[in-house]
Amino acid sequence: MEMQAILKQLRESNHLTQEQMAMRVMVTRQAVSRWENGETQPNTETLKLLSKEFNVSINTLLGSPRQLVCQCCGMSLSEDGLISREVDGSFNEDYCKWCFADGEFTYTSKESLLDYLVSHMPNPDHLDEEERRIQFDSYLSQLKHWK
Repeated sequence: MEMQAILKQLRESNHLTQEQMAMRVMVTRQAVSRWENGETQPNTETLKLLSKEFNVSINTLLGSPRQLVCQCCGMSLSEDGLISREVDGSFNEDYCKWCFADGEFTYTSKESLLDYLVSHMPNPDHLDEEERRIQFDSYLSQLKHWK
């Protein structure tokens, strides 16, 4: 879905007029109309306001152009409900809600995350613990948080 349709759907699902939506994000009604007609797009600061005001990630507002992945554990962040939040409630699109919550990381070291993964993740290939730890470590080492 394109941004213009997403913004219109967001407005309509919240039972707002263009004027009401404009007031919530401090723009003119004409700006909202131009977004919905595809003539312009909200700037970065307005995207942040829309995200916070309507509880959707910026990635969702943009039509999900990026496949988000938690940069701590590698989990796909395919839905807004999986994305972590900052202390102020804004989305942090780099991490899942299990690795980062309320401004703090859950796993204080890669070893603690590896311990969790080895003991909780399925093992369909029946690998021994050390082999699994090596596989997980190899994958995690590619993520931003562990570089």
